[in-house]
Amino acid sequence: MPDFESRLAQLGLKLPDPAKPVANYIPAVRTGNLVFLSGQVPLRNGQLIKAGTVPGAVSIEEARECARQCVLNALAALKAEIGSLDRVRRFVKVGVFVACEHGFSDQPKVGNGASDLLAEIFGEAGKHARAAVGVPALPLNAPVEVDFVVEVT
Repeated sequence: MPDFESRLAQLGLKLPDPAKPVANYIPAVRTGNLVFLSGQVPLRNGQLIKAGTVPGAVSIEEARECARQCVLNALAALKAEIGSLDRVRRFVKVGVFVACEHGFSDQPKVGNGASDLLAEIFGEAGKHARAAVGVPALPLNAPVEVDFVVEVT
């Protein structure tokens, strides 16, 4: 039986309270054994941890940290939906959106912030298919937004 909740504690990570939607959507939709999580931005204590585009206003390393925060926010929404992270079978797909300047092509490096953290917490179950896409702007002037598809029991 997985013990992903204990793994979070071992890594010194604590889930935030699930974020309230900022528009007309819900944080998670379950259909069968799949949970689709709405895009998460890097809010911590209700505030963006960084704002602006990569790499001008936000460095690649700062954007990676933002992607990690997006994961923690998503896990909070997921836990609220399914009750326990120990019900995760695997992360199926991760979509990483990076607000970036024209010509920037290191979106995969930013996305690794999310992917690496999922692997740290969930091991093999954290490995997933992924898209890392550059966009001109994101909600709230966030540098990163990440969405997820998760298989659960």
